[in-house]
Amino acid sequence: MRVSILNEGKAAWIFEEHAHHLAHVLNCEISPLPSDYNYLLGWDSIEPPSGKCFIPFESIQLASDKRHLAEIFADHQVATPRTYLLESREEVKRLIRKESESQWVLKWPTGCGASGHRLQQFDTPIPPDWPRPYVIQEFIRLEVPEVYRLYCVAGETFGWNARRFPSSMNKSPFVAHAQGARYEAEGDVPQEAEFQGRRALCATNLINSFGCADLMKDREGRWLVLEVNTDGIFNHVDRDINIGNIANEIDIRLSKAVETWCGA
Repeated sequence: MRVSILNEGKAAWIFEEHAHHLAHVLNCEISPLPSDYNYLLGWDSIEPPSGKCFIPFESIQLASDKRHLAEIFADHQVATPRTYLLESREEVKRLIRKESESQWVLKWPTGCGASGHRLQQFDTPIPPDWPRPYVIQEFIRLEVPEVYRLYCVAGETFGWNARRFPSSMNKSPFVAHAQGARYEAEGDVPQEAEFQGRRALCATNLINSFGCADLMKDREGRWLVLEVNTDGIFNHVDRDINIGNIANEIDIRLSKAVETWCGA
């Protein structure tokens, strides 16, 4: 039986540092070839590798594309901001005209860290190369922009925190670490937030491996899921967390979960 960090293909260099970290945490080697048991990072093929993957191949693909997430969240009744998949610019204009009292964001479907997202006005042109269907989501403006995160390893949720911008910096409408937001401790996760986060992780079949859910609380106090994230192929979950011991807890939990999963 062989266990390895599978990292190959054009994106392997992006994951190189993370692969070495995981190899130390999981006490296994990095390999460009599939093993019996794989923690998948870099991979070029549209087909899954041979052997077993700790994080399901299909779940990694789902988490990477907000179009897929919109469909799966709707199918599983995950609470989200109002989200539409629209095929044409005319449909986008009709929606914005009809719902003129709301603000809308056009999401780049495969972006990370809010990369490519933009507030969409009725008369704002959409670049011709924008992937379709268009993911257009209600933008809920908050007095203090903030996004919450809940982690999950092997069915157990933990690490509840919030991302906010330091008071000294200009604030982007999109609260991402890559945009300058910082993690802040938040204590115990609210019951409804945990319920919706777990529902999103179950819908994407990440609940029993590893993933995290990003949520927000709207002005009426409802907890809404924005997206889920995981490790592999397109991205990896940020470990640069400046609060508490969350990054180390992720490592410890992953080590135990992978050991149990492969029966080592």
